[in-house]
Amino acid sequence: MAKGWYDSAVVEAPQRCTWCEGSDIYVAYHDNEWGRAVTDETRLFEKICLEGFQSGLSWITVLRKRESFREAFAGFDPTKVARFSEAKVDKLLTNAGIIRHRGKIESTINNAQRLNAMHKAGESLAAIVWSFADKANLPAPDSLGSLPASTAASTALSKTLKKQEWSFVGPTTMYAFMQSMGLVNDHFAGCHVRTACDRERRAILRSGVGDL
Repeated sequence: MAKGWYDSAVVEAPQRCTWCEGSDIYVAYHDNEWGRAVTDETRLFEKICLEGFQSGLSWITVLRKRESFREAFAGFDPTKVARFSEAKVDKLLTNAGIIRHRGKIESTINNAQRLNAMHKAGESLAAIVWSFADKANLPAPDSLGSLPASTAASTALSKTLKKQEWSFVGPTTMYAFMQSMGLVNDHFAGCHVRTACDRERRAILRSGVGDL
C-alpha cells in the first residue's frame, strides 16, 4: 500500500463552538439543536420550562435529564401539565430523574396554564417570541467572552411574558432560550452549523411568524 495513504484518508473534524467540546451529548445538541429555528408550540414551551430548571445550574445537567423531564411532564403537553395537582407536585419532588425544586415544578404548571390561556385567546407563543428575534443578522461572536448574558430583546421578551404571569422567565433565562431556539444566532464565527442556522432563522422571519 502506498506510503501516505492513511494521511489522505484522514477527515478533519468540523469546526464547532468551543463550549460543546469534550462531551458527546453536548456535541450532538450543538450540531442538531442549538440555534436551530423552532416555531413548534410544545418545543418552545418545553425549552422555556427547561431553561427555568437550568437557572443556577449548568445546561448539561438538564440535558442529561431531559428524557426524564419529558416523561415526568407528559411530553410537555401544556394541556396535561396545566392539570397537575398538588399531589402530583409532591410525587415529582420524589423523582430523582429530574431537578427536584418545588418552585420550578410549580412554575412549569403555571406556565402551562398561561400558555393555554394564550391559546384560548387566539395567541401563539411562537408569534410572541419570534417578534423579538434578531432581524439585523448580528455579527458572529468569536468566543464565550463575547456573548452577553442578556440583551435588550431578551429583557423585552421577559417583560412581555411576565405581564402574562409567566414565571422563571428573567432576561438571562430568555436570552439562553433565544439562543437555543434560533431567534438569535450565537454560533461562533467559522462554526460549521452557523450558516444553516442563519438560513433557518431568515426563513422563519420571511414566513411572517412574529409579525405582531
